[in-house]
Amino acid sequence: MFGSWVAVACIFSVTYGQEAKQVGPADTSSPRATLKSFIDSVNQFHQRTMEERFFDRRIGRHMAPVNRALDCLNTNELPEYAREQMAGDAAIRLKEILDRAPLPPYEEIPDLDAIEANGGQLARWHLPGTRISIARVEEGPRKYEYLFTPGTIGRVAQYYEEVEELPYRTTGPNVSPGFFDWYFSAPGHPSVARIVDRLPDWMRDNFAGISVWKWVGLVMSMLLSITLMIGIYRVQRTLSNRWRDDAPMKYCLMILLPILAMLVPFAFSSFTQNHLTLRGTPLVIVSFASRVVTLLAGIVVIFAVTDRVAEIVVRSEQENRRRLNRQLIRIIAKITAIVASVIVVLEGGQRLGIPLTTLLASAGVGGLTVALAAQHGLKSVFATLMLMTDKPFRVGDRILVQGFDGVVENIGLRSTRIRLLLGHAVTIPNDELAGHNIENVGNRTSIRRVTDLQLPLNTPREKLEKVVALIRDLLRDNENLDPELPPRVFFNEFNEGAFNIRIMYWYVPPDYWKFMEFTEQLNLEICRVFEEHGIRFTLPDRVAHTGIDGDEQPVDVRVLGK
Repeated sequence: MFGSWVAVACIFSVTYGQEAKQVGPADTSSPRATLKSFIDSVNQFHQRTMEERFFDRRIGRHMAPVNRALDCLNTNELPEYAREQMAGDAAIRLKEILDRAPLPPYEEIPDLDAIEANGGQLARWHLPGTRISIARVEEGPRKYEYLFTPGTIGRVAQYYEEVEELPYRTTGPNVSPGFFDWYFSAPGHPSVARIVDRLPDWMRDNFAGISVWKWVGLVMSMLLSITLMIGIYRVQRTLSNRWRDDAPMKYCLMILLPILAMLVPFAFSSFTQNHLTLRGTPLVIVSFASRVVTLLAGIVVIFAVTDRVAEIVVRSEQENRRRLNRQLIRIIAKITAIVASVIVVLEGGQRLGIPLTTLLASAGVGGLTVALAAQHGLKSVFATLMLMTDKPFRVGDRILVQGFDGVVENIGLRSTRIRLLLGHAVTIPNDELAGHNIENVGNRTSIRRVTDLQLPLNTPREKLEKVVALIRDLLRDNENLDPELPPRVFFNEFNEGAFNIRIMYWYVPPDYWKFMEFTEQLNLEICRVFEEHGIRFTLPDRVAHTGIDGDEQPVDVRVLGK
């Protein structure tokens, strides 16, 4: 009994010791260590996945050998957005090449002792009979490690096509026959694996690099993602238009919908990678397209956020107290969104593998092209900023400009819309407004009235004095008149046919229709006072044309010649 327990313990210790040797990162201290670590890690990965019939990146026992294999590759030149996927595909192809190439015994491959004995001068080692190289990294966080070179990784697909028809070797380290085909058709979840095992054989055949069943899943998931994003944007646009003015809180909460739409490409990419387990070029294309769509959706989120921030500022009490220009706030928000979008595009382009110099050059050329093609538009934008900064008028002000008299309805990036007093709408480019004199009628502090009353020349002096005093009494201590500008009433002129009394006052607040009501009441009071005191207004001069019979009648006048 004791011997049995000893045997079990020995078996456990041997098995545990083999697993323990493969725990942690790969040994890349020499070409021998790198090659051996890579082959052993892929073989372990092959054994585990063949037993379970699926590969799930979220499972540690699956990813541990994969990560050790990837540790042996120099992937610095692979694009960041698909580095892990492309490195995994390259590792599988590299293993297929090594399974067919006649490998030298490990003792003949330089190890750390041999390198140190040679003065540590070994910079590169070539696998005999192949174009596969292992080189020492000279800079960066992995300095002095020996890794499969970026050139090998970049051309491994071409190398694999050259040896694909060769038989597997029968000597040396273990090989993994059929692993390449299985890897590119394997599912990424045990439930999916059970479904795939029940599919017809033709559904598991490869077409353009991936299995037919994966193509079906890819098309269906793509259509679902596109439909979902379009639906989210339509709902967001409808609800935002409905709640923008009436329910600002709900309008701000609608920012969650663009954010949700931005997550759809992430979910699609994760599904295709972890459940459909796309491989090779299709995976790279899907990953790139998903990143691009996510980038564009992020720009939509930026514009939505800045728009809502602008609306919050516009509606805030502080904004109303300081009387900041609402249109200026909205324009600043749009400019901020454009700048932020450019930064996101530059940063996202780098992550998509596009060099920063290329992005900057493209942005410069594109910006110059746009500037040349839209000179008038840019001129209008700068004129808009000038108008917003100088603030000659605001939305709701009545202005006089270029012979137009109306109320400002909207100030846009390019033009300003004015609703004329006649009811017509006039749109004037902002660059024209910035170059003309603008009379802001709506910005006046009061409405001034100047009028003259004329009395007959035979009016006695006492009555003239009485008229002036009566009108001053009517205007004295009136709450509708500006206290800083008291009303003025004077007998100021001897006209040709009458005595002239000048009346001048300033009405507040500058409400035109209330001013008209006040003026009407004042005129009626003046008429009433004149009637009570028997004071007459001067009648206008009239020329009467008399006929032969003495009756007044029109005279027929004809012009003969010049």
